Amino acid sequence: MKTPEGGVVSSVVHGSLAEAAGIVPGDAIVAIDGRTLRDAVDYQFYAAEPEITARFRKADGSEDLVVFEKDPDEDLGMAFERATWDGVQVCNNTCFFCFLKGLPKGLRKPLYLKDDDYRLSFLHGNFVTLTNLTEDDWTRLEEQRLSPLNVSVHATEVELRRKLLGNERAPDVVAQLKRLRDLGLLAHTQIVLTPGVNDGEALERSLRDLTGLYPTVQTVSVVPVGASPRLEEWSRDRDGIELVAPEGDFARALIATIRRFQRACEEAYGRSVVQCADEYYLAAGRPVPAAGRYDGFPQYENGIGMVRTLLDDWSRLRRRLRAGPAPELAGKRVAIACGTLIGPTLTRLTEAFGAETGVVGSVHPVTNTLFGKRVNVSGLLSGGDYVRTLAGVEADLVLLPRTSLDYFGERFLDSMTVAEVAEGIGAPVAFATSMSEAFEAIRAGPHDPEPAAAPNGAFWSDTAIDVPIEGVWVQGE
Repeated sequence: MKTPEGGVVSSVVHGSLAEAAGIVPGDAIVAIDGRTLRDAVDYQFYAAEPEITARFRKADGSEDLVVFEKDPDEDLGMAFERATWDGVQVCNNTCFFCFLKGLPKGLRKPLYLKDDDYRLSFLHGNFVTLTNLTEDDWTRLEEQRLSPLNVSVHATEVELRRKLLGNERAPDVVAQLKRLRDLGLLAHTQIVLTPGVNDGEALERSLRDLTGLYPTVQTVSVVPVGASPRLEEWSRDRDGIELVAPEGDFARALIATIRRFQRACEEAYGRSVVQCADEYYLAAGRPVPAAGRYDGFPQYENGIGMVRTLLDDWSRLRRRLRAGPAPELAGKRVAIACGTLIGPTLTRLTEAFGAETGVVGSVHPVTNTLFGKRVNVSGLLSGGDYVRTLAGVEADLVLLPRTSLDYFGERFLDSMTVAEVAEGIGAPVAFATSMSEAFEAIRAGPHDPEPAAAPNGAFWSDTAIDVPIEGVWVQGE
């Protein structure tokens, strides 16, 4: 890791302690009570005192010491340009299913970074493998109570996990999770399932091991490997492994296995613990579970419970519309774009929405040409794919998924801006993630999207970040 450079302030809350102290964007907080700050975690931890002395490097290069007197939990009112100020811990694994290996050329540089930084797991929800933790890292986890962490497990049998990670030195993840347990820390875990590699008895063992560690292991998600044509070719030619897409029979058998473990956990713990990606239910033609089985949706950003959330949101909106109709929307033409996976579901909801409001809605599932048609989720569609599909559409408003934009709500994965996509489509554009948001967007008209509510995309959206060359996946490696 490099020498910490301090946290550069991106914004200051009006009326906050920081504003009263004269802190402005461009200033950088360097230390608190003599402790050099490595990241936003240090800042949060050391600022939680009734009186602190903070050292700032002002935007003009001068330095300033500021004493803050406050409630221990009171925030100073600053946001930072990025979360880590001493670089990023990079991944020491070479997973054959790593999505980065399938990225096309020409995307923004942070998308190619193989990060595996437990601080970003705590702050942004990134998944980490724990394979690069040092004893100093474990000490910090204990001292600063960094919990919960999101941990990529994939398999609990040591040698199989080493094969999956491409890392013959990968430690025993069960032992690491037990160490988290001994420290009183929690984890959400995931298994990226590769048929023929870590399914079958290997999956059964992993689920037994992980559910046996509840409540340290709060949830276990099983998600499909996402493979572009480039990654499929790479895995087949270099590793001899076919990255098979989830299909009906496989998905139905997996759902049955997951449900068996859910019942056992519900009986033992009063929670489902084990959860299955939405994609498996859609591939199997099975209804997604009720909301209560998602244990509060802690893995929503991992594709767990998005469909259930969408359906329940529509149920609430329909009751609202029936209690207070919106006749002013009748006759408005709205084109809704989405990934091919959710297309059939969204078509049914749009038809029902039109029946309640009079909106003339049309759904346009978009095939992914940037990553390949197998990558079928809305969040990985490019601006170019939306333009290709929707150019010339006759609509008063085009609704695009907010998940297709970066954290800041400014650019798509191919770096096209919102304005460029709207111009290419030839119609006003707005963004939504649910039917209720769609309803409000139709009423309000086109508008600039806000930064995302979930912070997990912030790191990869920062085009100015200093990306270490050793952490970048070079295309063609």
